Amino acid sequence: MKLINLTIRQINEGLKKREFSAVELCKAYLEEIKQKNKKIFAFLDITEDLALGGAKEADSLVKADKNFPLLAGIPSAIKDIILIEGVKCTAASKILENFVAPYDATVIKKLKEQKAVFLGKTNLDEFAMGSSTENSAFGPTRNPNDLDRVPGGSSGGSAAAVSADMTVYALGSDTGGSVRQPASFCGVVGLKPTYGAVSRYGLIAFASSLDQIGVIAKTVDDCRIVFDTIKGKDPLDSTSIESKIQNSKTEFPFMETRGKMKKSSSPFEIRNLKIGIPKEYFTKGLDPEIEKVIKAAIKKYEEMGAKIKEISLPHTEYALPAYYLINPSEASANLSRYDGIKYGFSEKSAKNLMEVYLKTKGKGFGPEVRRRIMLGTCALSQGFYEAYYLRAQKIRTQVRNDFEKAFEKVDVIMGPVSPVLPFKIGEKIDDPLSMYLVDVYTVSINLVGLPALSLPVGKVGKLPVGLQIIGKPFEEEKILNIGEYFEKNGEFVR
Repeated sequence: MKLINLTIRQINEGLKKREFSAVELCKAYLEEIKQKNKKIFAFLDITEDLALGGAKEADSLVKADKNFPLLAGIPSAIKDIILIEGVKCTAASKILENFVAPYDATVIKKLKEQKAVFLGKTNLDEFAMGSSTENSAFGPTRNPNDLDRVPGGSSGGSAAAVSADMTVYALGSDTGGSVRQPASFCGVVGLKPTYGAVSRYGLIAFASSLDQIGVIAKTVDDCRIVFDTIKGKDPLDSTSIESKIQNSKTEFPFMETRGKMKKSSSPFEIRNLKIGIPKEYFTKGLDPEIEKVIKAAIKKYEEMGAKIKEISLPHTEYALPAYYLINPSEASANLSRYDGIKYGFSEKSAKNLMEVYLKTKGKGFGPEVRRRIMLGTCALSQGFYEAYYLRAQKIRTQVRNDFEKAFEKVDVIMGPVSPVLPFKIGEKIDDPLSMYLVDVYTVSINLVGLPALSLPVGKVGKLPVGLQIIGKPFEEEKILNIGEYFEKNGEFVR
């Protein structure tokens, strides 16, 4: 039995049966990180002492209580934009290179209550601005499936760590696809929850109306377990919401008992599930090989009993430009706090206060962050606000209306996560527009605040392809069930 290949439930059973200890499990993962991280660079900081201390606590709990929490002793990795008290949190930026978190994010508090183990902090695009994890101030992360290619971004370190068996699961953040796209590129599962389903307290802000903490794991069930732990209303985050939707793994109108299926232990069959396929997601720009894999996966759902319906999301083509006005505008406001005075890097050679501001930001921020700050500041300035930012917000409303109309006809929406396969490191870094187009299928979900799942359904050569399953607000359990159904009953497309 190889410890680094086990799911959360398998680990939990192993701990119960005393087949191994949490410390042994933790050491196995730390050894894997030491062997692989130099090549992949998924981790910015390996918190070995914190991890082993947490594992010892978990072992004490296991000995004392047979009903210990499901996540007790389970190793995790945390995107280095989420605060863990006493641990450095850099947001992959020189401006926060030596910043030590003074408190825990709410999601970390919840995981600590479960006696989860924290292996370290993962790499990302600086301040989560990017789609390849090449924008990190400390170096790029590489895709475990092909070390010459990117893992996606901005949560590329988290996705690569899960894919390379360096952690059981990881937390990331998703502002325009930053959990789903790297999950797709690395061949793992990524859940972007409904906006407000998970507290953002302790997440370093990028674009506050778009940011959402999400989960990356090897299986859908692992994603479900972690999401169920971190979700819920938080008095420290006024945008967080306690969902009134009671999601049950076994109670959905589109599922029925099935005795025929031999490939799975699942007792369910998708019966009356209506899947919407947006015609705008299968147009020019989508790699034909990706299209083939995605359509084959959707066909599998149809063969398993689902009903497929073509739908239209007519404002899809405007979602990306609207996003890239709203996103930098909010970033411009949020990143103004890094002024060299309160905390973080400060340029000591400055002769006056204005020079402190200018030199600190000029040296502390990387090129992509500076680009977005300038774009956002321009969009919010007098004379441009109505022409750009306000118009983008109006488009956002139209995109929301498109999804609301679509969900009157279908239960979920399916399509690609990315129009391209994982590209080579350096291929797009000097072409911002080409890089932004990678997010064409994911940004609209953040504009509207819907939940979405990236599910690995096939490969093109050795490169993974993810299917995106989009649900109604707070119906995470539904899209997780649908994803798990394929995981157990579908066939991987090659």
